[in-house]
Amino acid sequence: MRLEGKVAVVVGAGQTRGETIGNGRAAAILFAREGAKVLAVDRDLVSAEETVAMIADAGGEATPFEADITRASDCAALAAAAFDTYGGIQVLHINVGIGAGDADPIRLSEEVWDRIQTVNLKGHFLTCKHALPIMRKSGGGSVIFISSVAAVCSVGMLAYETSKAGVNALSHSVAMGNAKYGIRSNVIMPGLMDTPMAIEGNAQALGLSREEVRARRDKMVPLGQKMGTAWDVAYAALFFASDESKFVTGTVLPVDGGQIARIG
Repeated sequence: MRLEGKVAVVVGAGQTRGETIGNGRAAAILFAREGAKVLAVDRDLVSAEETVAMIADAGGEATPFEADITRASDCAALAAAAFDTYGGIQVLHINVGIGAGDADPIRLSEEVWDRIQTVNLKGHFLTCKHALPIMRKSGGGSVIFISSVAAVCSVGMLAYETSKAGVNALSHSVAMGNAKYGIRSNVIMPGLMDTPMAIEGNAQALGLSREEVRARRDKMVPLGQKMGTAWDVAYAALFFASDESKFVTGTVLPVDGGQIARIG
């Protein structure tokens, strides 16, 4: 019950269809298991409802909410829904990101650049813009962004890399601008994870089987040559959401099996 008495908004609480669990769903389930009341937000309402059903089956409390965070009106609505349903927001966890169509600077189209920046960065800004006033009224809390090791590594995906570096900078600004209100802000940078979005997306793009994609990705991880799972990211998020991290803000935490620590 590390989050007992807290209201957690998890943006991206649904997931891509696949064999494993995604980061957002894992976080929503874990937060509820630890006592939080969860507003499970996703642009795919059916997927959010599936997450809520899993939480309810385990005895937790959650409410699904449909929103596209690239729209300011949807961000205002999800913040209002958290207040109307549960009376405030103590935890804001934003787990949204896309990279389809990305490329190097020469091959990348302007349309793909704009779409990725809108989802991966503008959506995070708009969510914070509307949720932070409620968090201030709620007496403070924790904002947790999901970035990527791509923010500090070269992975050949220009728009994705720059958008995730922007998320890191956004979190730092949120941390410094809201510390006096008792609001902390931290970033988790996942590395290679065995999630549906990563495995299904790469299998389709590369024309490989899931097993082949997993084998390729596993070999790139220093720690045991094995990818992490969504639960690894979720437990890091739980630390930031809980009072155990009450003196931690403005940090960037890699959860990557040593991927960015390997230099040369």
